[in-house]
Amino acid sequence: MKFTLSWLRDHLETEASVEQLCETLSLIGLEVESVEDRGAQLAAFTVAYVEEAAPHPNADRLRVCRLRTKDGEVQVVCGAPNARSGMTGVFAPTGTHIPGTGIDLKAGVIRGVESNGMLVSEREMGLSEDHEGIIDLTPGEGEAAPEIGTPFAEILGLDDVVIEVGITPNRGDCLGVRGIARDLAAAGLGRLKPFEPPKVEGGYDSPLAWRIDAGAGDYCPYVAGRHFRGVRNGPSPAWLQRRLTAIGLRPISALVDITNYVTFDLGRPLHVFDAAKVKGDPTMRFARDGEEILALDGRTYALDAETLVIADANGPEGIAGIMGGELSGCTEETTEVFLECALFDPVSVAFAGRRLGIHSDARYRFERGLDPLSAEWGPEVAASLILQLCGGEASRVVDAGAIPDWRRSVTLRKDRCATLGGVPVPDGEQVRILQDLGFEVTDRGDDLEVQVPSWRNDVDSEACLVEEVLRLHGYEHLPTSSLVLDTAMPLPALSTRQRRAAAARTALCWSGLEECVTFSFVAERHARLFGWENESLRLDNPISAELDVMRPSVLIPLIEAAARNADRGYGDLGLFEVGPAYETTAPDGQRQVAGALRVGHSGPRHWAAPRRPVDAFDAKADALKVLEAAGAPVDSLQVSTDAPGWYHPGQSGCLRLGPKVLARFGTLHPKVLKAFDLKGPAVATEIFLEAIPEPKRKGTLRPAADLSPLMPVERDYAFVVDLDVPAEKLIRAAKGADKALIAGVALFDDYRGKGLPEGKKSLAVAVTLQPREKTLTEQDLEAVSGKIVAAVEKATGGTLRG
Repeated sequence: MKFTLSWLRDHLETEASVEQLCETLSLIGLEVESVEDRGAQLAAFTVAYVEEAAPHPNADRLRVCRLRTKDGEVQVVCGAPNARSGMTGVFAPTGTHIPGTGIDLKAGVIRGVESNGMLVSEREMGLSEDHEGIIDLTPGEGEAAPEIGTPFAEILGLDDVVIEVGITPNRGDCLGVRGIARDLAAAGLGRLKPFEPPKVEGGYDSPLAWRIDAGAGDYCPYVAGRHFRGVRNGPSPAWLQRRLTAIGLRPISALVDITNYVTFDLGRPLHVFDAAKVKGDPTMRFARDGEEILALDGRTYALDAETLVIADANGPEGIAGIMGGELSGCTEETTEVFLECALFDPVSVAFAGRRLGIHSDARYRFERGLDPLSAEWGPEVAASLILQLCGGEASRVVDAGAIPDWRRSVTLRKDRCATLGGVPVPDGEQVRILQDLGFEVTDRGDDLEVQVPSWRNDVDSEACLVEEVLRLHGYEHLPTSSLVLDTAMPLPALSTRQRRAAAARTALCWSGLEECVTFSFVAERHARLFGWENESLRLDNPISAELDVMRPSVLIPLIEAAARNADRGYGDLGLFEVGPAYETTAPDGQRQVAGALRVGHSGPRHWAAPRRPVDAFDAKADALKVLEAAGAPVDSLQVSTDAPGWYHPGQSGCLRLGPKVLARFGTLHPKVLKAFDLKGPAVATEIFLEAIPEPKRKGTLRPAADLSPLMPVERDYAFVVDLDVPAEKLIRAAKGADKALIAGVALFDDYRGKGLPEGKKSLAVAVTLQPREKTLTEQDLEAVSGKIVAAVEKATGGTLRG
């Protein structure tokens, strides 16, 4: 919201400086985003009189000008063709920054003649692209010449400070200069000038009347307007053009400029139709399928049955609350005008604007809610300005519908500012603030009965009143208290959850996967493949029809991304994401998951070895790397084969710590790949970071590394076991045979076939023995071997292979 200082003073009687105003605006919740003082930027440019413009002795196209300035006589060399004796121009002295060219003036010698400044053109001032000559302020016959030394910004009306404030969505009442002035007055920075809408008596009955279709009344409860005849739609006066230009609007014509002015002055959007182009009574109705409108922005919009329009016999003439149509717009030839001043449903306007992609000043205000009473005084204000600036005659007001009942009262307990807001405010100060904001207050002892004004649709509870009182009383009155620290040492900057997420990302990046950041919303048809059944996880207002439920698995968007890449020729890739997956709407129904996906082959083609397709063991390796990086006890994990249905039943599993599942992995089910139109093979893993137990700490310090000076010894063992015995069971048994001596056990062979009994397999492991006190003797090795064989035989029922 932009406005100028002089514009603000039309509504606020104040002597406050710009700095005081800006500081107070930010303190009361209207944050100042920028302050532009064009007058200060152009202060060095002043009016000067050319006493003499003599030809340059050494250049035919240059003139030596002797100027009379506010600081005395100055000589400059000028090359403008219109430089002449007796003219009045704009002078920039030495040291001035020229905004149009970006140079800083210096005293110099031009073709042997000294020059101390310059006479400037509009382009050099940054006002236009005109550089055919210098600015000529010479008065016409009967006009007074501007006084020498007068700031040029003052002559142009650019000496007004432009302030821009950010308006929060609930403060639609401050989308007009008067609303901002009201808040400043309540903050003690002046007196709000009274606003008395002029009463314009109509001289005839309007030839056009408003109509509201059945079914449209909830979306346009009331509309008023009046007809004008004999108007002249020329340029608006200079004061109006300067104000609109200052806030970034382009002056168009008197009629259009009036509607824009009222929009920003009083926060009341208006629209004017060329009445000669309107066929039949204008009607508020919903658009019909297939209808289009050429809007004032020059674009044609296709309308649907959910968009409210203003229509006549020709069809839609405007999009309700958003933008008018070009075919019924006002031009220089317009002599008859029909005014629209309506109330529209904020939600309907917001949805229509979003569907059509139109951003307008009217939509910005309507979707935040208007003062309902503005539909009464809006036609009067507009009529007064139209008759004043365009002449003509106004009809009597015509309307349709009824203004909704806006009256409501809220009770404010006098102690509530202290108990809810933490700041005790004297009773009299509470009453003053609320009354200055336009509320009607009745003192009922311990309570205040507060009548909410029509323009404050955001105030509907006692807490709202407390907020109003406290922000105007001053947030600087909030009590301060020192933060009590439990310890003098700084606490960890990152939580365990954050550290695990970072560790998971690092581990997966080092595994060669690319990180993705995706929406947490997915299509229902995809979610059902991953066990989605909870209707409470369906979105009420999805951003897309294809993103209508919360994802039950982080793998879904990864598979979608892989399918898009495969369609573009990138079939071999690895992706991962660390993010939420949703099971229920309960606080613990959201899980932080690290998901990884590999598709195609494990690496590029190479002459030294053939490529291999990815398999479930690649996914398992990714899961184990993440779990180890996150601090999980990977040596204690068990593998089960109960992975959910989106994994291949024979090529998947879960990594468990007792009954708790820490991760699941495997080849994706063919039905999943078919649903996503993704060619396999594709393997994936899901690691549940919050399921990882906290590491057991024996102290705050990390123990010293326990390194042995003795060489390790490696012994190989092969055991014949049943086919259904997992290798993990054998490895765990071997490790537990002598925990002090055995440093590691690794499987290096899985043989099935000739030489083995039916239903048997051979598993060969390498056992690393790490002595710590002495070199192992043959007797020591035999003893530990006996322990290993006995432990494996007991755990698996296997025998040492001969």
